[in-house]
Amino acid sequence: MIQRTCNQNDSTNLQPEIIPSVDRLAEVLPSAADSVDSTNLQPEIMPSVDRLADVLPSSWAFSAVRSLVEKYGCIAGDSEKRFRGEQALSRQEFAVALNACLERIDTIDGLTRDDLMAVERLQQAFTTELTALRDRVDSLETEANRLESQQFSTTTKLSGQAIFAINAGEFSGDRVISPRGAIVTRDRPNPTALYRLSLDLNTSFKGTDLLKLRLLAGSPGTNDNAAGFLEPNLGSTLDFAIPGTTQISLARLYYSFAPTKDLSVTVGARMVAGDFVDKNRFANVSFRDFSTQSLINNFVLLPRPGGAGAAIDWKPNQGALRLRAVYIASNSEESLPENQSFFGGGSPGDIRLFPIAGGGARGGLFGDPYMGVVELEYAPTSSFSARLQYSGGEVLGSNFQSVGANFDWAITSRLGIFGRYGYASYPDTTIGDIRPSYWSAGVSLQNLFVTGDLAGLGVVQPFILTEVGNATQTNIEAFYNFPLANNIRITPLIQIITHPANQNSNGTIVTGTLRTVFTF
Repeated sequence: MIQRTCNQNDSTNLQPEIIPSVDRLAEVLPSAADSVDSTNLQPEIMPSVDRLADVLPSSWAFSAVRSLVEKYGCIAGDSEKRFRGEQALSRQEFAVALNACLERIDTIDGLTRDDLMAVERLQQAFTTELTALRDRVDSLETEANRLESQQFSTTTKLSGQAIFAINAGEFSGDRVISPRGAIVTRDRPNPTALYRLSLDLNTSFKGTDLLKLRLLAGSPGTNDNAAGFLEPNLGSTLDFAIPGTTQISLARLYYSFAPTKDLSVTVGARMVAGDFVDKNRFANVSFRDFSTQSLINNFVLLPRPGGAGAAIDWKPNQGALRLRAVYIASNSEESLPENQSFFGGGSPGDIRLFPIAGGGARGGLFGDPYMGVVELEYAPTSSFSARLQYSGGEVLGSNFQSVGANFDWAITSRLGIFGRYGYASYPDTTIGDIRPSYWSAGVSLQNLFVTGDLAGLGVVQPFILTEVGNATQTNIEAFYNFPLANNIRITPLIQIITHPANQNSNGTIVTGTLRTVFTF
């Protein structure tokens, strides 16, 4: 007649009238073992059996449960104040619950002889399990003491990532020229090996704040990958190769805090706008999904994304609407002696849409170059998000403005699609007032062949403009990311670039990369 069963049960030494009440404890006691899902437990002991919604006076176990609740104080309901008396439990769960109940019984006055005899029989029946439980607790206490004595900080967590990649590429034709007509190269690039190592120190002082410090070292520059060498101006380079420095540098330094539950504020000396705006669940992280720079972010929306600044993230009433804003001063700590190249590198003869000298690049926290971005996100469900964006500022003497749109949609748990669009106005460039546009789109597949894998196909036209070149460059990337182990992922990817640098005389560029990411 016992409806709740113990796995591997040996009840020959137990009194039948005790089993229905005691075998429930493994689920309802707040101190139950880690094998029990404690997220549904309430820490307070139930003062009366009437508080348990599913224990009725007509139940055959009602008197036993009432005794445990009102006499011994051994039972707590779950988050919905239910007893769940029909649910099975293992002998180990029972032992954990029994141990917790014995501890409470030791503090209760007025126990009868029958009570003590029942407790003694239960102790004898579960001697092995109780001993194992005590040994496990002792072992956990020893390990916890060791970890506490060896940890370098009680508030800071250290994590790291290492990326190693092998890259090779080719182009058709006898040479590649830049958007302004300068010859980039006549030679085929040699295969290369590139790397990036980052260490993150994440510190929280109150549990709702974050002080992030990231140290970064990587390959020397964009020339270490074929796409970045052959087409350095319009976002073809591998994003995880930027920035490239062989010395350890400070890549992130900012502090985020929450004045209210709906608002997050961030200030910092080293920030990147793409960490806060223009996010996309399928095309945003170059070490996980796409690696082509212009597929990671809207190419005309964020012209100089890194520097010092501030950001806010406001989600009123935790609803479907979300407002984000970020301000970035690209050279806040210095004054620039001359203008720098604009898109992704290149020499003055490459693209240099802005004056080579004297364009007003003053540097400083509020000086050229700087930009501000505002983004409104609408996410009515967990599977769909859409964002409208505006950015404006001054970049190398030009007061630019840009608008953008960004969406991602998880159609199923395995299939997702994404897209971005951008339109910008850059006045007073070396080729006059220009209005470039941008679009990208793609598909993402998850758990395609093995659990945890990820595949994607993306297409982007990063800089659609008749004043630069005589064609429109198109980038295509396909990748397959699969887990080799819990902390190791390998990704073969291929990039195809047609009409590189917006020049129809350039042959198609094809590059292949084998990316390996280690996390620790």
